Amino acid sequence: MISINEVLETNRMVDSQHLDVRTITMGISLLDCIGETAEVTARRVYDKVVDKAGRLVEVGEEIAHETGIPIVNKRVSVTPVSIITAHTGGAVLIAKALDRAAKDIGVDFIGGYTALVQKGMTSYEEDFIRSIPEALACTDRVCSSVNVGSTKAGINMDAVALMGKIVKETAYATRDNGSIGCAKLVVFANAVEDNPFMAGAFHGVGEKDVVINVGVSGPGVVKAALERVRGDLTEVAETVKKVAYKITRVGQYVAQEASRRLNANFGIVDLSLAPTPTMGDSVAHILEEMGLESVGACGTTACLALLNDAVKKGGIMATSHVGGLSGAFIPVSEDVGMIDAAKSGALRIEKLEAMTAICSVGLDMIAVPGDTKEEVISALIADEAAIGVVNNKTTAVRVIPVYGKSVGDEVSFGGLLGTAPVMPLSTVSPARFIQRGGRIPAPVWANKN
Repeated sequence: MISINEVLETNRMVDSQHLDVRTITMGISLLDCIGETAEVTARRVYDKVVDKAGRLVEVGEEIAHETGIPIVNKRVSVTPVSIITAHTGGAVLIAKALDRAAKDIGVDFIGGYTALVQKGMTSYEEDFIRSIPEALACTDRVCSSVNVGSTKAGINMDAVALMGKIVKETAYATRDNGSIGCAKLVVFANAVEDNPFMAGAFHGVGEKDVVINVGVSGPGVVKAALERVRGDLTEVAETVKKVAYKITRVGQYVAQEASRRLNANFGIVDLSLAPTPTMGDSVAHILEEMGLESVGACGTTACLALLNDAVKKGGIMATSHVGGLSGAFIPVSEDVGMIDAAKSGALRIEKLEAMTAICSVGLDMIAVPGDTKEEVISALIADEAAIGVVNNKTTAVRVIPVYGKSVGDEVSFGGLLGTAPVMPLSTVSPARFIQRGGRIPAPVWANKN
């Protein structure tokens, strides 16, 4: 039974601390849409997305109105398109069908323009990956991801080398709009099949036909709770655990209601603390409330470790199914505290990379100079994949070489994507390393069978 005090507390969190459900994401299998031609497949893909997710936005708004809890985004994820187009090709045609469906049903983004090549690439998968720049340039709401490594398979360095080129081509193809295509492209290691957050969401082949996954949020709620803590770090951790429990209970309720009303399966609740550029909704400010002068200072990684662990411990008690990424996001352009720290020089790429060993994702929404060489981007991807593969966690790179911009410039992506200062990268060449290709073997401890 929910008490009146819990209702009042939730209302306070919504009104003054930016509590929200960040996304309801419907995952849809497209395996039954495969036809003899790309045109037939595209038509079936459009029809199924519209049929299954046609009421997603309406239901999300109904639940938000009834509960008073904002549901910021309604999204769709689909089976990796590289699988759907393996026989017929025509991936860009499918991307356009997905984009049209997303617009017609009113969702923010549709994810799943995806390839899983952690161990090797087939010829059709390579062709698919090479289509990504065009697909992201000719659509507005389609998001793309490529998984280049896993703890079991190691790192596919041929795919890593190719993705440096693809990121650069995507930046150029969308150069008239701040190279925004790269904000819709994620390179993963250990990608998960039930992630509700964009740009990396896709519907795994092990999932049911239609599934609802919910991503919660609430950095402002955690920050407000810590402002009242005067004790040591054990008390800080206990406070975060209790708040995470309350936030996750909200997500559990929304997920169950949305699943029931949409006749879909309840998948998971993702416990990630997802920031926005809004003041008072920053993960960086939580770390600073723990005692740092600025995020990026020595001690930042330790504070992030405490936060992530406490969020998981509190969240797992609040929902029957935890999944997705679950932890704390550190996207530079989407967090006002991260933006300020990057502008001041307190936060640099090297520190962000260390933090990615702890956080939910990786090097996320980072703008770099437009003339950054493709092999440098590939090497950045390789470094991040290595952190994920060795530590058996999901890591990712969403880096944006902004065409025509240099260190010190800024680029605005609008909305939740925020504003990014262009950050410096090492220009010492890793070209010979990247050109070797091949595969970095899986760590020895991955052989557990």
